[in-house]
Amino acid sequence: MKHLTESELEALRAALDAEHASLQEELAMYGKKDVTTGEWEGSSADETTMEEADPTDAADQIEELIVNVPLVAELQKRMHEVEAAMTRMEEGSYGICEVSGEEIDFDRLEANPAAKTCVEHA
Repeated sequence: MKHLTESELEALRAALDAEHASLQEELAMYGKKDVTTGEWEGSSADETTMEEADPTDAADQIEELIVNVPLVAELQKRMHEVEAAMTRMEEGSYGICEVSGEEIDFDRLEANPAAKTCVEHA
């Protein structure tokens, strides 16, 4: 991380923290967390009453699941990328391309703080 100044690193850390918080909110809105695995899965707003619901409500809940399941999968994937970037930051390997070992430009990190490769290897 020698190529990043302390202020650049702080700005990137703040961006990662903000994105992490935003992702947690979105995941909670569209999914539920499995208590045993800690992973998120898509859910409908009221899937507990699906068995008792009239057919129209059940269809609405199924439609919501069809949208939420892939959305939650994408949000969770991004959450893992952000958390991995935070870990790299703590370990001191943040900002280094995982393919070439070269430094990742600040502009790339500013655009995508969770980037793990340089533009050339993206």
